[in-house]
Amino acid sequence: MTNTSLIGIAVILIVFAGPLALGLAGRLSAHRDSVGADRAIAWDWKFTVTSALLYVLAFNLTFLIQELALVVPKALTPGLRPTLFHNNHLWDGDSPLAALFQGTGALATLLTGAACALLLRRGAGKSAAIRLFLFWMAYSGVFMALPQVVIGALSDKSDVGMAMDYFQLGSTSKTIAALMALACIPLAAIGLGKLLLAAVGSRTQVGHGKGRSRLVFMSATLPGMLALPVITLFRVPRELIEVLAVPLVVTVVGLAWMQAWAWHARVDAPHGGSAAGTIARPLGAVLCLLLIFQVVLRPGVHFY
Repeated sequence: MTNTSLIGIAVILIVFAGPLALGLAGRLSAHRDSVGADRAIAWDWKFTVTSALLYVLAFNLTFLIQELALVVPKALTPGLRPTLFHNNHLWDGDSPLAALFQGTGALATLLTGAACALLLRRGAGKSAAIRLFLFWMAYSGVFMALPQVVIGALSDKSDVGMAMDYFQLGSTSKTIAALMALACIPLAAIGLGKLLLAAVGSRTQVGHGKGRSRLVFMSATLPGMLALPVITLFRVPRELIEVLAVPLVVTVVGLAWMQAWAWHARVDAPHGGSAAGTIARPLGAVLCLLLIFQVVLRPGVHFY
């Protein structure tokens, strides 16, 4: 079996089969205490829309952090002249360090996600909206980084793939890195799912499987799907695969595990509610960021 085939099988098992099996097992083994969960969690479309807007904001801020982390090191490297765009970056010149600095973007998003997760775990955020934003920043950071390691093992022309080649990693080392990244996906999703339920749930809501599943769907899964068309507005124009593939992968890979795991979760000390406040503020922030992306960054900003 080739290393590429091994990674492909692992992707199928972890990205598709794993969350499907976990979700079905949880649904089939749901106890009678799930009866009444629908009454415990009244559907709040305002909360769902607010969460979707916060995800749009967090995704694009994280993407901007990634691109800045790719551009700034190059700007400080003699011989390289980088330009930042709304959905990419390019550079002129040549330096052996250019390939190395193609890996700094994924590293920056991972560190950003870890920092936001730590803040959320320590109880940062007085309102549900702020806690939701920290959750989405943590989510975007982690799941924007992990798939890049897998792609890097398969493609030398990808960002992380170029960094791997700088370190002269062989096929076996790349495969090990990809498998480790894939193994981290369910662990990260479970950890972030627990933080989400604690951040926006009450004891009544998280006390049974059906309630937890409904809360995750209302606060994360559906908002993530609703956010995708809006996220594409930040990325056009560009090739269709670049416009759609990245947001789709980042959104689906983690949320599938999070939704499946909700049936089995155990949550301690939830904050006690999911009132997210007004929609106006996150909507205004999204519109302002969209203007920055399409008016300022789209023509290109030179870092030299």
